[in-house]
Amino acid sequence: MNKIISKRQLSDNVFQMELEAPLIASERKAGQFIILMIDEQLGERIPLTIADADTEKGTITIIFQTVGATTMKLSKFEAGQSLPAVLGPLGKPTAIHQPKDGKPGRIVCVGGGIGVAPMHPIAQAMKAAGNDVTIIMGARNKDLFVMKDEMEKIAGDKLILMTDDGSSGRKGLVTDPLKELCEAGAVDEVIAIGPPIMMKFCALTTKPYGVKTVASLNTIMIDGTGMCGGCRVTVGGETKFVCVDGPEFDAHQVDWDLMLKRMGGFKPQEQAAKDHVCKSGIFA
Repeated sequence: MNKIISKRQLSDNVFQMELEAPLIASERKAGQFIILMIDEQLGERIPLTIADADTEKGTITIIFQTVGATTMKLSKFEAGQSLPAVLGPLGKPTAIHQPKDGKPGRIVCVGGGIGVAPMHPIAQAMKAAGNDVTIIMGARNKDLFVMKDEMEKIAGDKLILMTDDGSSGRKGLVTDPLKELCEAGAVDEVIAIGPPIMMKFCALTTKPYGVKTVASLNTIMIDGTGMCGGCRVTVGGETKFVCVDGPEFDAHQVDWDLMLKRMGGFKPQEQAAKDHVCKSGIFA
């Protein structure tokens, strides 16, 4: 059992939880994730990235959005309650760029929406390694940014905010400043995390400039050990499993259209489960 130490609601449908998980906290590395269950008998297994960890307290922090039945139920848990199963750390850690000959790498971290949360430990690790880190954060409006203060501590004045409505930072898409940086030749590596369509267009933006681009994929996942095959994607013409081969891949090699198609495969069932939760009063 993993006790919930604290819980915060960050926006209408985004929540942050600190969980007691000392072994995961001591072993996790940037880019890795967990799988949790909220009911050991009937619970769905859902993957969530580790947004932060405190080895002294023995805790990890997760940030999630209520997009389906399980995350809606999870949002109703409170501090002091416990989750029956938290498995991790899973997946391959991020390959942290190492400065060469004392010259820092010019790293651009692009986070869209809730994707900023899994980007946080990656940006931290890139900065700690001595790299020059620029962070681009995108959201529909200013109220939907998560971990803005934490990201500002890492990037300082190299934090670029983009909103669809112009309510904070610049109005536009995250690909706008990304293209500008590529045109200026100020990028050695790009890491993108967010909605698949955003990551696809980040890859399309950087490809003409030959800039290495890594995307952290958020596919459908069940067991997290490579057994079920639910998370399979095509990368460079080969089948890969996000849970054990990823979650990070060369964004220029990902078959984005196939991935987007596969992610919509269970939409009717997901909507039915979500409707059931709402009608049952669990999410009243």
